[in-house]
Amino acid sequence: MSTVRASLRTSAVAVRAMVVFTLVLGLGYTLLITLVGIALPAQANGALLRDAEGQVVGSSLIGQSFADADGEALPQYFQSRPSAAGDGYDAAASSGSNLGPNNADLVAAIEERRAAIADREGVDVADVPADAVTASASGLDPHISPAYAELQVARVAAERGLSAAEVRDLVAEHTAGRDLGYIGEPRVNVVELNAALDTGN
Repeated sequence: MSTVRASLRTSAVAVRAMVVFTLVLGLGYTLLITLVGIALPAQANGALLRDAEGQVVGSSLIGQSFADADGEALPQYFQSRPSAAGDGYDAAASSGSNLGPNNADLVAAIEERRAAIADREGVDVADVPADAVTASASGLDPHISPAYAELQVARVAAERGLSAAEVRDLVAEHTAGRDLGYIGEPRVNVVELNAALDTGN
């Protein structure tokens, strides 16, 4: 009889646990995530960016390449940092190069990028910031440093017929500070910045 009673008690505990976890994880968690999605609709829908006609041109969360079909930088746009994700900014193949700092291929690629950027921007190779020549760990980072953005201001302003001050104001509008005031570094969202240049906002 005690064995039957013990089995019933164990079964009752199991049923109660199942009911509690169903309510907490099945209903409570689902409701919480739904409420977060309602409170933050832009983020829940992928932080999509649209052009002047309302067409989706990207997401502020995922970087893009601003180059032509031959891989040449489009001069009217701020350039993103390099990407090792697939053929570049491929969200289905997010990754870094996994090459170490002493890898000959990585060193050669960095030197090649540094020389190309210095030539494009008309500066000394020593003035090219590190993020301009190295990919992020995800390969999808939409941000560059304020230093790399400043390096590109004169070119973009000249290509778009704007003053450097106007372009710097746009850069400042799309620059985020350190998270919580002390985590990370200030950063410029290139995708948002280029979208703003195209829409005039």
